[in-house]
Amino acid sequence: MKVSILIKTIVFYAALACVFLGSCTKGKTNYEAERGEVIEENNEFKEVSNVVTSAYTVSIEALNGVLYRGYNDIRVRIKNTQTNTPVEVSGLTFLPVRTTVMGEKNSCPNQYDFDYKSEDKYFSGYTVFTSESGTEGSWALHINFTVGNQTFSLIKEVQVKQQSNKNLNMTMFTGVDEEQYVIALIAPQKPNVAENKLVAGIYKLNRMLDSSGKGPAGQLQLSYSQVERYTLKLDPRMPEPSMGNHSSPNNKDLIQDKDGLYHGVVNYTMTGNWTLNFILLNPEGKVIRGTEVPKDFTPGVEGRKSELHLDILF
Repeated sequence: MKVSILIKTIVFYAALACVFLGSCTKGKTNYEAERGEVIEENNEFKEVSNVVTSAYTVSIEALNGVLYRGYNDIRVRIKNTQTNTPVEVSGLTFLPVRTTVMGEKNSCPNQYDFDYKSEDKYFSGYTVFTSESGTEGSWALHINFTVGNQTFSLIKEVQVKQQSNKNLNMTMFTGVDEEQYVIALIAPQKPNVAENKLVAGIYKLNRMLDSSGKGPAGQLQLSYSQVERYTLKLDPRMPEPSMGNHSSPNNKDLIQDKDGLYHGVVNYTMTGNWTLNFILLNPEGKVIRGTEVPKDFTPGVEGRKSELHLDILF
């Protein structure tokens, strides 16, 4: 009995050493090689594409000038083509449309009515692209804007690339309520070995659109909206066998803030492979998706993951 207690005590303190000293796998796993290129935080908006007409030039911008599968902040600028000066626009709608090889059309979580930033003369919104461009389907942006009493419409095909930064991962799933959900990570782009503010968008397929309608919005198969007053419970772990699936202290579940997004805290105690294990609760506290992860320290065994999770690497 005393030997058993001694062994458990040794394992317990070994786990603490892993967490707080960050030295468990430094000699065993080359995380720098595994990560490949160093993750750069993208804070600069650059042009993705533009449409030039005789009257107006419409420029579509995103961070680093690239659209990725997952969450994208997007800006749209409209200028007079002849004078290259900003145009007074009273409103702008933005609709991404994916067309499959079979001709089906659907959209993704998206801000339809963009906000106007008067000081900087651009429209601002977001899109969560649910797939990359490729042989199975293509993406096009349907943009409508109003100048004076006249509304202009344009369509621009764009490339959506695979997100190489796992810290901006996303997942799609069906809940126990038979509803379709999307969770997309937004921040941090580049985590630190510290307590990090964790931000995510959570969206639900809210209805089938009327396919008999005219125009792109009426012909879509899918439409999404942000979920309200849910809770995303968080349990981060290092699932590598050598790490024993240990967690970290001072994490905070994600709850919705005034911006509609979900905010929490994840404490990364070292670099490497992490899994964000989630349990999604509806406003009544009912589990929509996700399972608890065993709290045992299991050195030498790959850690179990929640049925709702996202893998991270930094």
